Amino acid sequence: MIALHLGDCLDVLKTLPDDSVDAVVTEPPYGLSFMGKTWDYDVPSVAIWRECLRVLRPGGHLLAFAGTRTQHRMAVAIEDAGFEIRDMIAWVYGSGFPKSLDVSKAIDKRGGNVATFTEFRDAVKAAMRRNNVSRQRLQDALGNFMLSHYLTAGSQPAVPVLRDYRIIRDTVGLGHKFDDLFNDEAEREVVGQGKRQGGPPQPMWGDDDGRKWDITAPATDEAKQWEGWGTALKPAMEPITVARKPLIGTVAENVLAHGTGALNIDAARVGTETISVSGKGSFAEWQKTTKGFTQNDVGVNTTHNGRWPANLIHDGSDEVVGLLNEAARFFYCAKASKADRDAGCEGMEERKANKNGSGLGRQCSLDARKESAGDDLIRSRNHHPTVKPTELMRYLVRLVTPPGGVVLDPFMGSGSTGKACVLEGFGFVGIEREPEYMAIAQARIDAVQSPWFREAIAVSAPAPTPKPTPASPIEQLSMFESI
Repeated sequence: MIALHLGDCLDVLKTLPDDSVDAVVTEPPYGLSFMGKTWDYDVPSVAIWRECLRVLRPGGHLLAFAGTRTQHRMAVAIEDAGFEIRDMIAWVYGSGFPKSLDVSKAIDKRGGNVATFTEFRDAVKAAMRRNNVSRQRLQDALGNFMLSHYLTAGSQPAVPVLRDYRIIRDTVGLGHKFDDLFNDEAEREVVGQGKRQGGPPQPMWGDDDGRKWDITAPATDEAKQWEGWGTALKPAMEPITVARKPLIGTVAENVLAHGTGALNIDAARVGTETISVSGKGSFAEWQKTTKGFTQNDVGVNTTHNGRWPANLIHDGSDEVVGLLNEAARFFYCAKASKADRDAGCEGMEERKANKNGSGLGRQCSLDARKESAGDDLIRSRNHHPTVKPTELMRYLVRLVTPPGGVVLDPFMGSGSTGKACVLEGFGFVGIEREPEYMAIAQARIDAVQSPWFREAIAVSAPAPTPKPTPASPIEQLSMFESI
């Protein structure tokens, strides 16, 4: 069963039957106003998570990505909806860049004049409305992801550099009222060139050797005093909330009655080495086994392939592997490649998009990109800004979904969860509000389906009709085995 729904997730969720899916795996909005997108102004409401709880079978698991700054809001909303918070998985990577404001540069740009720049932001927004200039048009003109920071008074506002101010002024028809404000920008002397260290070449930055940018020296005494100060740490992980719908009875009773309530440990083991352990009844020896302690001094011998899955996943980068002395103990998956994100979208038009699937715009330095406007973007047919890698999503759905089960993603985006479900033999119910992302998701999911699935896929209209209760996990398993 593959069903894709176009519409607001809360409206669509209300049409789905009770206890009709086996797991929820999703990357919801993080509540960071990412790239100025309206859908990312807040984390999902308790009402949305309550509907997810209703459609989950008893004991069904929920995996929800979050941002490090808003993880607490995400987890609390999920818990308030009635879920049990079971754990948190950390996806650790080495390719993040600090999204930090250089305080010294901000001072040289006269960024301390809060009142004047507030007036500037309000004037820009008014001109955009008056002259019908969209955020996307203005962002494309800038060639970077700074617009949301230029127009916000939130936690990470930014003052445009002179070059960006002139583009904003001319694009929105602002006039010359604020020219003097920006013409006062102190001229910083270029004293060197920065270059990305480590990892493969990054053609996104417009050169063959990696990312480069000018290093400048403070121009004013005030800026010199605050040189080396910033506002953020380097991002190196994304948290994933692990929650579960309350059980009916014991775990054993719930598993037998509904097929949910437990994690598929063996399907998510890490590595391929064969590990054998045995016990003789002592507590110390019990700790070495995977089956529990032994009684009456009768030894227990167990053999399994791969290590127990941990609540840490990494990207396999040299930086992270060097940090983790035994990185092989953990599942690893690199960020989404261009080939991964674009597979199935060959007939679509290329547009500007982020470098990779974890939402590079959430991670890049605000200062490192200013001198190479446009070079931080690539041309991609899948232009969704936060594409997760297929292998990561395959691992996650495999961990929490029973054989032949159905996975729900109420924030489908470009369909990475759905693509993973098809490849793992699970049913999938996806909901997406934006038609352009729905088209991308449908193409990516369709590209990995068998001919039988291509006939079975259904895409609903914005006002979907109620869906029948899916087959039981056993019936679904038989369906998948017949492909």
